[in-house]
Amino acid sequence: MSEEIDDGNLISKTEAFLTFVVLSSWKDTITVLKSCETLSPWAENLQIVRRCCDSIAWKAPRDNSMVNDEGWCFDDVASLRIDHFTRIITAIRAKGAKPEIIGKCIMRYADIWLPGMDAELEGLRGYGYGKNELQFSILTGRKEDEGIEHSKEQKSIIESLVSILPPQPEAAPCKFLLKMLKMAMVYSASQALISELEKRAGMMLENANVNDLLIPNYKSEDQGKMVKSLEKRTMHNTDVVQRMVEYFLMHEQEKQQLPPTSGKSSVSKLLENYLAEVAKDPNLSITKFQLLAEALPERARACDDGLYRAIDTYLKTHPSLSEYDRRRLCKIMSCGKLSLDACMHAAQNDRLPLRTVIQVKYTTIFQYKSMISISNKSNKCACHVPKL
Repeated sequence: MSEEIDDGNLISKTEAFLTFVVLSSWKDTITVLKSCETLSPWAENLQIVRRCCDSIAWKAPRDNSMVNDEGWCFDDVASLRIDHFTRIITAIRAKGAKPEIIGKCIMRYADIWLPGMDAELEGLRGYGYGKNELQFSILTGRKEDEGIEHSKEQKSIIESLVSILPPQPEAAPCKFLLKMLKMAMVYSASQALISELEKRAGMMLENANVNDLLIPNYKSEDQGKMVKSLEKRTMHNTDVVQRMVEYFLMHEQEKQQLPPTSGKSSVSKLLENYLAEVAKDPNLSITKFQLLAEALPERARACDDGLYRAIDTYLKTHPSLSEYDRRRLCKIMSCGKLSLDACMHAAQNDRLPLRTVIQVKYTTIFQYKSMISISNKSNKCACHVPKL
């Protein structure tokens, strides 16, 4: 088949066809590369895979202006096997593609190959242990034997996608990072990868919402052996959120933004809403609740109404708390930072310790007098001031 016997033999014809026909066409290159998935290692040894990957990388869009016209290429590249996909992405990065382009391609690949990312996780949330990767696969529609068979493949895809995700924040939104984090925990990915996702999501925490942070407590077999049978488990993994808040604070300190509390203010509201959700868990210890509530500095909160709501929810869920624990809990908030409406509610709240109720009543009187003073200065009738 070589030229040693005669000109125009199979090898030279195949080479010409590959160079001038296949590699010059985007669609044909994708088709050949997909066919190579069943021809390993011959396709690798003949350099067909490498040449196809390089050809695709050269033709792939490198900025947003090209994506508008060639957005279809994401679906083609995302249909490939994970090892071929990573080689193409690596080549595209080397050729200077924008981080957001690479991120879009990776997110599209995750949409296709990780269907559980968008599955409703309510089924996993429950008191006691969470589900492991097999149970998660069943929940998302896979049969039991398929769940076992595909768990390693899913884990490999998750680890590969995270490894090629550009480090720039514009490469992927916080929501995607948190989805990947949940999937990494479901399929017991490496701890280094989970930590990397926690750090990256933590640095962008102001862009998250409460539902993104509600990460169920998943159980792997190794974790199950380490936990005593009588030990209570929380419904949500609050330790992960605690670490992400710490990463956020470190990132804010590194940036040294002015004003310093601009990012903290939005994260403070996010954390208050998160606390109000996890406070409904009867297994959440007061220590974990307190650590989360105190994770941000007090100056990050201009108002403590959200924190009061979370504390009140916790007290409702844990009616057997001692007076000491209730006082300890209420020390987290500042009565002076409560609005008049919150003060009026707290002054009649029999779940609060007596000392806190007294402080709130003093605050209410002070705010009421301040409102009267402001009203008088504005030449407004005092009767418009709300009555206690």
